[in-house]
Amino acid sequence: MSLTNCRFYEEKYPEVDSYVMVNVKQIAEMGAYVKLLEYDNIDGMILLSELSRRRIRSIQKLIRIGRNEVVIVLRVDKEKGYIDLSKRRVSPEDVVKCEERYNKSKAVHSIMRHVAEATQTPLETLYQQIAWPLDRKFGHSHDAFKLAITNPDIWNDVEFPSAPVKKELQDYISKKLTPHPTKVRADIEVTCFGYDGIDAVKEALRTAEADNTPENQIKVKLVAPPLYVLTSQCLDKNLGIKMLEAAIEKIAVKIKEANGNCSVKMAPKAVTEHDDAILAELMEKRERENQQVSGDEDDSESDADVPE
Repeated sequence: MSLTNCRFYEEKYPEVDSYVMVNVKQIAEMGAYVKLLEYDNIDGMILLSELSRRRIRSIQKLIRIGRNEVVIVLRVDKEKGYIDLSKRRVSPEDVVKCEERYNKSKAVHSIMRHVAEATQTPLETLYQQIAWPLDRKFGHSHDAFKLAITNPDIWNDVEFPSAPVKKELQDYISKKLTPHPTKVRADIEVTCFGYDGIDAVKEALRTAEADNTPENQIKVKLVAPPLYVLTSQCLDKNLGIKMLEAAIEKIAVKIKEANGNCSVKMAPKAVTEHDDAILAELMEKRERENQQVSGDEDDSESDADVPE
């Protein structure tokens, strides 16, 4: 048994009519030779007639060496090791489902390989005693691993090869699969030109933070009047977006009471570190501009009472 190689699933070969992820290795007159990534890279073939529903003008435009493709299994000859596959019978929905399962299986495989190498335990042994039994019980061992982070009872029915394997697996899963908060952000402009306009804007913006809890918090930052940024960090991206949408609605209602206006410049969405860097750059630029303006002004009576 190998420390690093093993199929992802309990069955040695895929079932007919199942969807599998393959990597294209060679293109020939008959079709494309591929490796089945989830089945320890066993060979398969996509016949030329199964590449596309349309007339094939250029095979290179349909399939390329080195690319991963979702295909459906047409025939499996276990004795000769022949596996015939089809690309043309796969729908876009099938591709999405297969990619989701493949990505989960790949994540499990990465965890299993790490534990195998760290504890010098054959990879197939780990699959036989841990991953495949969890697949049967939970539909996918990846789902079981995520549940086990907060519910250690998941491990009760698992027979670990050794205590070091159990510890290594639990520690590595906690590190790899513990969800990280997602940052969501919205950009809004809030204006009010009435007598108490500044106070009305402040009052409206405060409504966004009024319902904050330790778990779910919204923060409001000024970029430069009238542009403001609302941010929130939470484990559930969709929940964060809904929270910001509700906060913007509250701000709009409040500012309209003072005959002001709230307009959305960027709708709530998950943001990356790159987005944050661009925002920080913009805020620094506005701050520098403000400092230059205040520095260029002559001293006036109103400035005289302001301490330096």
